[in-house]
Amino acid sequence: MEVTLIRKGFLIFFILLSFTTVQAEEPVFITIAPKSGDGILSILRRYHLIDSKCDVQKFYKINDLNEKSKLYAGKKYKLPIFEFEYNGKSIRSTIGINDWDKAIRIKDYNKLLYGQGVKSTKFTQGKKKLWVPYREIYCDEVITIKPIEPDKPKGKRVYPIFGKDHEHTPLKSKKLKGHVYYIVGGHGGPDPGAIGKYGKYNLCEDEYAYDVSLRLCRKLIEHGAVAYMITRDENDGIRSGSILPCDKDESTWKNQQMFQRQKPRLLQRSNAINKLYESQKLAGAKKQMMIAIHIDSRSVGERADVFFYYHMDSPKGKKAALNLQAKMKEKYTIYRKSKKYTGTVSARDLHM
Repeated sequence: MEVTLIRKGFLIFFILLSFTTVQAEEPVFITIAPKSGDGILSILRRYHLIDSKCDVQKFYKINDLNEKSKLYAGKKYKLPIFEFEYNGKSIRSTIGINDWDKAIRIKDYNKLLYGQGVKSTKFTQGKKKLWVPYREIYCDEVITIKPIEPDKPKGKRVYPIFGKDHEHTPLKSKKLKGHVYYIVGGHGGPDPGAIGKYGKYNLCEDEYAYDVSLRLCRKLIEHGAVAYMITRDENDGIRSGSILPCDKDESTWKNQQMFQRQKPRLLQRSNAINKLYESQKLAGAKKQMMIAIHIDSRSVGERADVFFYYHMDSPKGKKAALNLQAKMKEKYTIYRKSKKYTGTVSARDLHM
C-alpha cells in the first residue's frame, strides 16, 4: 500500500515538473504601441510581415481585428513575432530547429530590424532577445527579404523617370559599381519651398531642386551606380525650359502620397531610405550615400555659391561634403575663371 502511494506521488510530481518546464520555455509574442499616423499596413510593413499571408492573418487573429479595423494610440497590440532568449550558442539550438537556411533567414531578419532601428539591440547583446516571425515556426511559407530594386529600366537602360528625351541612360563607365545613392529633391508635394517671382510666373524651389536631382541621378547611373529618386514626379522628367511650372503631385518612394505635415513627410522619406539602405547592405553594397538638394532662396545681393551641410554626428558626411566642395573649386578654375568659388561646408542638425 505504501509503495503504491509513493509511486503515485512520484508520477504526479514528474507531470507537474514537466508541465512547468514547457511553460517556462514557451516564447511570447512581442507587443508594440502604434506611432502617430500608424495603420495596420504600415506596422506590418515596418516589421517586414506584410509579404507573409500567414503573418498577416495571425496578426488579425491574435488582436481580434480585421482588415477594416483601426488602431488606437496608447493601446498595445501583439505582433506575430516570437521573442526567445538567445542561448549564446546558435539560433538553431535556441529555438529547437535543425534547418540551417531558416536560421540564416532569422539571423538576417534580426539584423535588418536592428539596422533600421526597429529593434533596439542585437540579439547577441544585452538581454539577448531573438525575434522569430510566426511564419518561420508554424507556416510552410518562406519569405526572403531581398534588396529593393531601384527604378527598373523599361527596355535596355531606359528609365522613364527621366522623361522621354532622357530616359535612355547609356553606361559610360563602371567606376561607381557597388555604390548606392539616395537622391532627395527638397520640399515637394504640399510644400513648394521658397517661391520667387519672375514676371507673371511663380518659381517654386521644389521644381528646380527636383530637376537638378534627376540630372544627378542619371549621371550616377551612367557610371554604374545604383541610384534611387526618393522624391518623385512621374510626369516631370528632366526639363529644358527656364520656367518650370509649379505642381503638387510629387510622391515619395515607393508610390507613397506625401503627408501634409512636415515632420511626418520627412519621416516618410527617411524611413524609405533606411529600409532601402538595410536591404542594399545585406546585398553587399560597398558605399551608400544620401544627397538632399535644395535651391538657395536668398536675394540677389546675398546670393552664394553652392554650399554644403552635413550632419554633426556624421564624420563620413563631413568628408563627402569637403570632397564635393574641393571638386566645385576645381571646376570653377575651368568653367568660371572670372569668379572665385566661395561655397562653404558646415554642420547642421537637420532631419534629412
